[in-house]
Amino acid sequence: MRNVLEVSDLETGYMGTQILWKVSFGLSEGEIVAIIGPNGAGKTTLTKAIMGFIKPWKGVVKAFNKDVTHLPPHKKVELGINLVPEGRKIFPEMSVIENLFMGAYMEKNSNKVMEKIEKIYNIFPILKERIHQKARTLSGGEQQMLAIARALMTEPRILILDEPTLGLSPKVSGMVIKTIEKLREDLGVSILLIEEKIKLVLSIADRIYIMNQGKIIYETSKANYFKDEDIFKKFVGL
Repeated sequence: MRNVLEVSDLETGYMGTQILWKVSFGLSEGEIVAIIGPNGAGKTTLTKAIMGFIKPWKGVVKAFNKDVTHLPPHKKVELGINLVPEGRKIFPEMSVIENLFMGAYMEKNSNKVMEKIEKIYNIFPILKERIHQKARTLSGGEQQMLAIARALMTEPRILILDEPTLGLSPKVSGMVIKTIEKLREDLGVSILLIEEKIKLVLSIADRIYIMNQGKIIYETSKANYFKDEDIFKKFVGL
């Protein structure tokens, strides 16, 4: 399978403090790749650098075999990459459907927007039931589904999810993970999943990278995880 996303020797940070150190990995078409690690490992910084919210200092980000390292976020969205950020970042005082409209800002044809929304309701029927509710009144799991749905309004080919189960109960976390797997199966989206919970990741990820102190320190496949379990415990404490 060909890589749809390639990150090579990526380095960046904030206000002169380096956070990422020569980070390299790939994501193939139709694949779910997970990057796991403890708080402070640099995972969220990595997503921001890939999307262009912070400027890479060194290294290259390629999407669909095109150098997108220094493209601004909206250009990357147009190209087919989108991010569901940590903490969801929905518009709390807007209704469910208003949040979805915000996700469709690039689409000028109102009929196509409504077609996209109907597709979203097929994936997340609970959102159709909550169509006029303010986003802040939704449960944590429903808010996460809304955040994912809003990103899907741009019809991404690559979806980056930063800590999608953060703050959710184990039962709801499991539901969110199953939904992510369904996106790959039903929409063919390639998914980069940033997580801390290895047991959840194991259920859907094709490959897993361990990130610690701003570096990728290990890579394995789901099939080989149990051979590498001690490595995960040593570096990530999982």
